[in-house]
Amino acid sequence: MRQKIYDSANRPEDLERIVALLRDGGVIIYPTDTVYAIGCSALHQRAVERICQLKNIDPRKKPLSIICSDLSQVSEYAKVDNRAFRLLRNNLPGPFTFILPASNTLPKIFRGRKEVGVRIPSRLELLEVCRLLGAPILTSTVPFREGHDESYYSDPELIDELWGDQVDLILDGGFCATQPSTIVNLVDDDIEIVRQGEGKLML
Repeated sequence: MRQKIYDSANRPEDLERIVALLRDGGVIIYPTDTVYAIGCSALHQRAVERICQLKNIDPRKKPLSIICSDLSQVSEYAKVDNRAFRLLRNNLPGPFTFILPASNTLPKIFRGRKEVGVRIPSRLELLEVCRLLGAPILTSTVPFREGHDESYYSDPELIDELWGDQVDLILDGGFCATQPSTIVNLVDDDIEIVRQGEGKLML
């Protein structure tokens, strides 16, 4: 099923329907300020496992990322020192994934991983869903499909055609960017740009 979603002026009942689906363990595909992503409530372990199966990744080896509604929620699930806080405040909301030391409040599937990727995209409707959910959203780029170029990651109609029968809901926010987020590792003393994508980091 595909549902239209807008950066603002969404009906409250539509947002509540999305939140209820996530609370019930649903898996959704949605627009970010970079490419389309697949996600679920990060606190619903079976939903997280389902995404890992869809993407054929091992959560014990592959870093996992979450979307938070604001910096306060980030601090619940990751360890944020003064240096990291300044960088996050200067660049978020925005097209960045910051790798931070994970806290022990993340669910079991995250444990054993010392790091977690954190995003606060500049999509108001996504942040509102996260706020209403009261929990972070596990987020990962829409699974790769052989034979498709980078434009696939920005096209909701094509994504629906390929993945509509394998997820519970696709949020259609129109075409997105074709580049992923810039990944910045803040775990060590250095600021390491692991992947340059959308956005220019402001120090």
